[in-house]
Amino acid sequence: MKQTKYVFGIDIGGTTCKIGLFDEEGNLLEKWQIPTEKTGGEKKVFSDLAQALNDKMKERSISREQILGVGAGVPASVSHDGFVQKCPALGWARFNVSESLGKELGFPVFSGNDANLAAAGEAWKGSPDSYEDAVFVTLGTGVGGGIIHQGKILEGFHGCGGELGHIKVNPHETESCGCSGKGCLQQYASATGIADMAGKAMKKAEKGGEGTYLFGIEGITAKDVFDGAKKGDELCCSVVEKFGEILGRALAGVCVVFDPEVVIIGGGVSAAGRILIDVVEKHYRKWAFEPCSDMKFVLATLGNDAGIYGCAKMVLNEI
Repeated sequence: MKQTKYVFGIDIGGTTCKIGLFDEEGNLLEKWQIPTEKTGGEKKVFSDLAQALNDKMKERSISREQILGVGAGVPASVSHDGFVQKCPALGWARFNVSESLGKELGFPVFSGNDANLAAAGEAWKGSPDSYEDAVFVTLGTGVGGGIIHQGKILEGFHGCGGELGHIKVNPHETESCGCSGKGCLQQYASATGIADMAGKAMKKAEKGGEGTYLFGIEGITAKDVFDGAKKGDELCCSVVEKFGEILGRALAGVCVVFDPEVVIIGGGVSAAGRILIDVVEKHYRKWAFEPCSDMKFVLATLGNDAGIYGCAKMVLNEI
């Protein structure tokens, strides 16, 4: 009788490590998470992960021979062989994910950037259609993304493929991005960037004595801006238009290079829903190269599970 084979997908984050157990057909059988203990560096986290996986195998009576491999995603640029130069989100530097975690687990480990792997997960299992060519953009505290080409992640030579948030969209910007550059896409299209644009617009409106939905709201968020736009607030609508124009134009440039079948938008800001898709799509079509101007735009559906799906997909591709 043929034994069932399994794959583990691990999404290593700054607060928790999300873990998924999949069968060889890509079906998610179980998911759980463990805390990311930063004080002991990557060795402590990898040791905790090894314990979590061994405990799960024992619980389910899964032998080591039944494990095809493990996929791991980290919030950093990862080279082809699993090397990470720097991982600021976790305070780690100069380590090899595949090697170090592989020694702890005793299984083949394949690793990659977490946003790229989330892109692979969404393109694979995020809708009834599996997309072989897709651009995935995540709009959260920053802007991340990933490029899927012919079913595989496009990582690039330095492991920086898909770093959409650092496309330079404004050569006149004087404030610095977290990457130390200026005028990056994430300074305008992230949750932080949208709130910042709204704050600056409010200051101008206040001087002119103009009323706005946002006055009286402390600690303005991107959600406040989109909520205001849905109610027809003029200032909020102008900020959403600016956001859509900047992101739509940037995606027009990305898509003329990669010519994907679909653009998938995820991250916390995507909770705004249809209004976000509509404004980005409108400006994309204005700036797009005509042969790919009919690009499909969809919202991501896997949420926080996208990463573990992408990790599993990476292993299955490699195996």
